[in-house]
Amino acid sequence: MKKIFIVIFLFVFANAFTQNYRNGCVSSADELATEVGIKILKEGGNAIDAAIGVGFALAVVHPQAGNIGGGGFIVIQFIGGKNTSIDYREKAPLLASRDMYLDASGNVINELSTTGHLAAGVPGSVAGMLYALEKYGTMSRADVMKYAIDLAENGFVISSHLASALNSFRSDFSKFPGSKNIFVKKFKGGDLLVQRDLANTLKDIRDYGRDGFYKGRVADLIVNEMKRGGGIISYKDLENYNAVERDVIKGKYRGYDLISMGPPASGGMCLFYLLNIVEMFDLAGTGFHSAGVIHLFAEAMRRVYADRSEFMGDADFVSVPVDILTSKNYAKKRLKDFDEYKASNSDNVKHGNAYYREHLETTHYSVADRWGNCVSVTTTLNDNFGCKLVVDGAGFLLNNEMDDFSSKPGAPNMYGLLGSEANSIAPNKRMLSSMTPTIVMKDGKPFLIVGSPGGGKIITSVFQTIINIIDYKMSLKDAIDSPRLHHQWYPDYIQVESGVLDRNTRAQLTQLGHKIKDIGDFGRIDAIIFNEDGSMSGHSDIRGYGKAMGF
Repeated sequence: MKKIFIVIFLFVFANAFTQNYRNGCVSSADELATEVGIKILKEGGNAIDAAIGVGFALAVVHPQAGNIGGGGFIVIQFIGGKNTSIDYREKAPLLASRDMYLDASGNVINELSTTGHLAAGVPGSVAGMLYALEKYGTMSRADVMKYAIDLAENGFVISSHLASALNSFRSDFSKFPGSKNIFVKKFKGGDLLVQRDLANTLKDIRDYGRDGFYKGRVADLIVNEMKRGGGIISYKDLENYNAVERDVIKGKYRGYDLISMGPPASGGMCLFYLLNIVEMFDLAGTGFHSAGVIHLFAEAMRRVYADRSEFMGDADFVSVPVDILTSKNYAKKRLKDFDEYKASNSDNVKHGNAYYREHLETTHYSVADRWGNCVSVTTTLNDNFGCKLVVDGAGFLLNNEMDDFSSKPGAPNMYGLLGSEANSIAPNKRMLSSMTPTIVMKDGKPFLIVGSPGGGKIITSVFQTIINIIDYKMSLKDAIDSPRLHHQWYPDYIQVESGVLDRNTRAQLTQLGHKIKDIGDFGRIDAIIFNEDGSMSGHSDIRGYGKAMGF
């Protein structure tokens, strides 16, 4: 009996602490996908190889958000100091138009931009992942994709969480033959999910590269699906889709250097903007989740999201004042009307003057290799299971990213986010995103790889994780798992998870004039931190069902 007790104690004791790794680490939303990344790293692949293997695996085992029918962003920090980002955000089809989701009276038609054929943008995930692999990876498509193909062809045992998610969308899946064939049954944890059509699509990509998706058999299936349901994605849309390599955007916070994704992602800009505001205050001295700190966060978020609505969009179509919005001087200007004793009213908080002259259901995963290369990837179908439409015969879900455009300036999208003309619909345009894949550096060395799903709450999830680590000196686990708050200008209230506010703090915020709404948990951070001894540790958010592993 004594020996059994000692064994149990040692097991619990060992698992109470984060493990440190030296050869590589992967943190993703699903344990099977994380295992794929670790296998690739152990085979000698670099972080880019592993990230692409994880991405294809997530398309099989995490269909809520993992995908080949959506889009995303990759941020890479290479050993030696070089960095880059790859934009494979979806595009509006060539037949898209500014008012395509409005009725004759100019009102938004509910669900037209969220469910079914017309909600889908031109997918970018395959082009983006293959671009990254071919330019910066070291392994072949076959070696990187073999695990995802096996999981699709031979099946995997689903968790109770995935079973519940699939069952909850059964009525939506029933509307479309391709979805119904795969996802409409009474799932339970322990069932084997086999996706042979998806396996065949993955094989086409393995054998023919991007032509195995954007041309040939799979392209035929996509276009036929569009014709069947009144969608507008065409052969020309697919053939002309391109992933774009872009310069990262850079910021600084309390001596740390940050790199993130620029337009059409709003996440990096908003993150740096928020950090620039709170850097002017002693957060640690004020106290974690004190009324003063929450008041400051809410007022900062209110102003940042007002500017997000006005200025941010696809920089290939509109002039986005990135340098201004991410400057410390602009943050100071925007906080001039901040009153530490009174909440603002969002009706009175307008966007700033960002043209003055001066001298996101989504999933995220983080990967680091033994050489010091870091990859931060956020990819999405937008809503859970995208537009709920599986391309019949091809086995994959399409996105509903068209809802991330402003269907009508001033009208909220599914996340309650407002947009302006900068994010209006236009052919070939990439819709604005809240995705925030980010890498933090300290003294020229990697410190943190971080990102999250969560629609408009992605930005504030990443923001609070970074604050928790740098300002409040929390462990990676505590920084990620701590309860969060959110404000996005409209609706005009602070959204709080359980555990953010005690009774006294709630009363103080109410007295300041804040409205407060209790909500369920949000964000699903997957991150890797680098320790002073050169080792690395990972953690997958307690709010999700993912796994961080290393070796």
